[in-house]
Amino acid sequence: MSQTPPTDPQNPAAQAPVSPEEAEAAQAANEAEALAGLQAELATLKAQNADLADQFLRAKAEAENARRRADEEVAKARKFAVEGFAESLLAVADSLEAGLAVQEATREQLREGTEATLKQLKSALERHKVVEIAPAAASRFDPHQHQAISMVPADQEPNTVVTVLQKGYLIAERVLRPALVTVAAPK
Repeated sequence: MSQTPPTDPQNPAAQAPVSPEEAEAAQAANEAEALAGLQAELATLKAQNADLADQFLRAKAEAENARRRADEEVAKARKFAVEGFAESLLAVADSLEAGLAVQEATREQLREGTEATLKQLKSALERHKVVEIAPAAASRFDPHQHQAISMVPADQEPNTVVTVLQKGYLIAERVLRPALVTVAAPK
């Protein structure tokens, strides 16, 4: 005797036995639903991929534009870096030309004009952070800011500045030209 499975009034599929054709059709329907779901997911992922690729290309282009703009700014800064400094020196050049244009200047007028022009030049240098290095006599020799031309016997401590032969200059705290000095020799 064969037993029939119990019937469930809530589940109609459980009420009657399923034929192999019906089972195969149900399986094909389930596979078709799964395939449709996977195709929809694939379409969504393709759209996301296209969106991300677009965002990447836009970000890459923006980065390239920023790099190009930065390169242009650096090139402009290099090209026009001395513009302000040169503009400050134009007043000095004008003063020198005006002084040379005077035909009948006295010695005192020449000296006064030269001192005024030197003051103008020093002011222009200071505005652009060019500072003199003029060590005082008997100050300690600093090889980072001074260049010893010679060592001379002196009545002061060894390795100290005796005389300044030529002033040095710093630009933004960096040595532009060291001061040329003579240094006291060891006794």
